[in-house]
Amino acid sequence: MLSDAGAGLATGLALIVAIGSQNAFVLRQGIQRQHVLALVLFCALSDALLIVTGIGGAGLLIRGNDTLLNATRYGGAAFLMLYGLLAVRRAVVGGQLSEPQSQGVPLASALAACFGFTFLNPHVYLDTVVLVGSLANQRGEVGRWFFGAGAVSASFLWFAALGYGARLLAPLFQRRAAWRWLDALIALTMWTLAFKLL
Repeated sequence: MLSDAGAGLATGLALIVAIGSQNAFVLRQGIQRQHVLALVLFCALSDALLIVTGIGGAGLLIRGNDTLLNATRYGGAAFLMLYGLLAVRRAVVGGQLSEPQSQGVPLASALAACFGFTFLNPHVYLDTVVLVGSLANQRGEVGRWFFGAGAVSASFLWFAALGYGARLLAPLFQRRAAWRWLDALIALTMWTLAFKLL
């Protein structure tokens, strides 16, 4: 059972520790120290919900539903392209540069953006629901839930480290150029992911 949980933890970390739209957003908010707990909990609980759904058997349903996958693919691409444009605007115009902690988005807007990065991304369904669900369900009735618990733990560990560890970068982001580079990198990440979806 511990080996099932360890395998789930390793699988979860392997899937989530990558530069993606959700991670880039949480990193930016963490550097600014804005809504970090709420965003960390939202991301980790969303992953937990999707993982449990996949272990419960929804992965088979999603895998065979081209309409659902196409809707999330095109909707997700449009969302990522729009957010990339906003990041370019911040990089060019210079918004939120001199005192990043003094400005920012309201909690509702931050959660709405995080919702889009999470649930409009078809890869999240393929990774958490289909892939993790399939791997977990190869481990028997009890083992699959331990595997799922390990994968869920990976999400909580990663998002907490990302959101709260980002503050260590705060001294670097006292400089205007650092914010410009971060927003340029975020825009590039969003657009790359959007084009991959298309």
